[in-house]
This record gives sequence, C-alpha cells and structure tokens, in this order.
Amino acid sequence: MTTPTTSLKVPPAAGKGGRTPAARPPRRGRSGSPANRSGWTPWLYLLPALVLLAGLLVYPIYQLGLISFLEYTQAQVSGGEPTTFQGFGNYTTLFNDSQFWQVLLATVVFAAACVVSTLIVGCALAVLLTRVRAVPRLALMMAALGAWATPAITGSTVWVFLFDPDFGPVNKMLGLGDFSWMYGRYSAFAVVLFAVLWCSFPFVMVTVYAGIRAIPTEVLEAASLDGASQWRIWRTIMAPMLKPILIVVTIQSIIWDFKVFTQIYVMTNGGGIAGQNLVLNVYAYQKAFASSQYSLGSAIGVVMLVILLAVTLVYLRLMRRQGEEL
Repeated sequence: MTTPTTSLKVPPAAGKGGRTPAARPPRRGRSGSPANRSGWTPWLYLLPALVLLAGLLVYPIYQLGLISFLEYTQAQVSGGEPTTFQGFGNYTTLFNDSQFWQVLLATVVFAAACVVSTLIVGCALAVLLTRVRAVPRLALMMAALGAWATPAITGSTVWVFLFDPDFGPVNKMLGLGDFSWMYGRYSAFAVVLFAVLWCSFPFVMVTVYAGIRAIPTEVLEAASLDGASQWRIWRTIMAPMLKPILIVVTIQSIIWDFKVFTQIYVMTNGGGIAGQNLVLNVYAYQKAFASSQYSLGSAIGVVMLVILLAVTLVYLRLMRRQGEEL
C-alpha cells in the first residue's frame, strides 16, 4: 500500500545567525521614492500645454498690467516722448470718471439679463428635447449647433438685417413701419441680447440635456405617477440633481456675456449713439485705440480681469464644495 505524498513548503534558507532574510525594499533612485517619481509624471505631460499657456496668457497679462501703470499714449508709441511711471494714477483717473461707473453698471445688468435668458431658454429646450421624437430632436439639435457654430460677426450682421427699419422682416411682421431699434438705448440692448442669446443657448441646451439623460428614468416616472406637474418635477427633482451642471453653465455664461464685444460693436456701430450702448470691452477699445489712451484702456482691462478672476474663484469654490458633498 502506498502512502499519499504531501507537499511540504520549504522555508527560505536561513541567513547568517539563523535569521530569515527580510524582503528587500525597492531601490531608491536619485530622484527619490517611486511615489515621488510617479507624482512628477502628470506635470511632465502637462508641461507643453503650460509653456504654451504661459506664452499666450502670462506675458500678455504682464504687459497689460505694466502699461496700466505707465503713461502710454500715441506719443510714447511713436517714440516721441519717454514713458513715465504713473503708479495708480491711471486707476484714479478711471475711478473718478462717472462714465466708467455707468458703463460698468450697464455691463453688469446686460450680462445678467443675457445669463438669465440663456439659462431659461437653454433649460426649456433641453427639457423639450426629452419630450419629442428622434427626428424633431435631431432637427432642433442641428439648428442649435448651427447657431452655435456661426461666427459672431456673421450672426450680428444677420440680426442687424432682421431689425432693419427699411428692409427687415421684423418691423413688417409687427407693423412698426420705419421704427429704428438701434436709436433707442434699451431697444438696441434688447436686439443685442437676442443675438447673444441666439449663439449662447446651444451650449446650455446640450449640456443640460446630457445631464437630464443621466437622471434615472424611474425617479421621473415615479414623480409623474404621484401627480407632480412638469414644473414641480423640474424644481424639486431635476434641478437639484443637475446642480453641478447648472453651476458650470452659469459661470461659463457669466464669463462669456460679461466680455461681449463683437455683437455690441457690430450691431450698435461702436457703442451706440453718444456711447449709450457701451460695455466694458467696447469702452476699453475706444479708450485704447480710438482715443490713443492705451494706459486707460489697459487699466479697464485689468479691472475686467480682476472681476472675471473673482467669478472664476467662486466657480472653483462651488465645484470644490460640490465635490466634498458628493
């Protein structure tokens, strides 16, 4: 009779003094531990983009800030007079100008109206996309993306034609005769708002629609079976679940609409009659290039940069808080 053989685990050979040799730690290179070496890997991949951004953003911002502290007019550009350091003199001149505060207020109000209108239209169309069939959904998506892809100058020219007092179809449809929309301050801002809304709502619509499609259908069906209206479903279920996406599109819209230039400049012919439709971007352009006051134009640019940086910091803080809640 044969006895079954059992496999025995042979212990590792003992070293000197009868001790078992311990596992060797990984070798450390000159650059430190493997964790440190792997920590540098993402930065190596990001290095080309960081160098490109430094050349395209950091240096222009540095020049913008530098010129805002100098006396830089057409005489200095031509080399006729030396540049002198003004300190905060350009900012003092700017903040003491009543027109600057009027333009800043108009910019904030106009941007807020554009943001609210864009969010309302974009969210409403995003919900509509979930209610229609495939063919109307595709047609609406293609039309929206076509408006989004249209260059700002082309779109602005089309809107100017639509509201033209002589040949525009809007006045003929509304029976307004030869009413000129661009002569009045508020009517001109309204037409520009339509143009900005037309090219801005597709981003909100597509982004919110993608977020709605990610919501479980069981939740929406349960709310509908319980008798909740569409408005209540949006307010109590969809909007809270879409909060991160809504924050993103809101901050992006604020940044885009606050620095609107092309639509205002093209449609109001440089800011409207007597500058009644100026916003900060057009105001800075007029100061820098129309009046050759490059220092004041740079100071306006720095003020806009600070405002947009503050908005960006709020956006990052909200995103960080949202990540902590999740």
